[in-house]
Amino acid sequence: MRQVSLPKEQRLALARALLDLEPAGSVAEVEQSWDEEIRARITAVDEGRVTGIAYDDLRREMNSRYGS
Repeated sequence: MRQVSLPKEQRLALARALLDLEPAGSVAEVEQSWDEEIRARITAVDEGRVTGIAYDDLRREMNSRYGS
């Protein structure tokens, strides 16, 4: 993973600016997209193409990468 040298506030401002470049979808479109994503992820788990990660393991990994 690359180290980012921008301060957190500037990273957030950059992320907001990039998001603003895309036209906003309707609430219904966003909800439909999330529903499709959730279904695809459930299918991938059910078919054994991916496995879940225990919350405690994920938390340890995130803390080791990004701190508490």
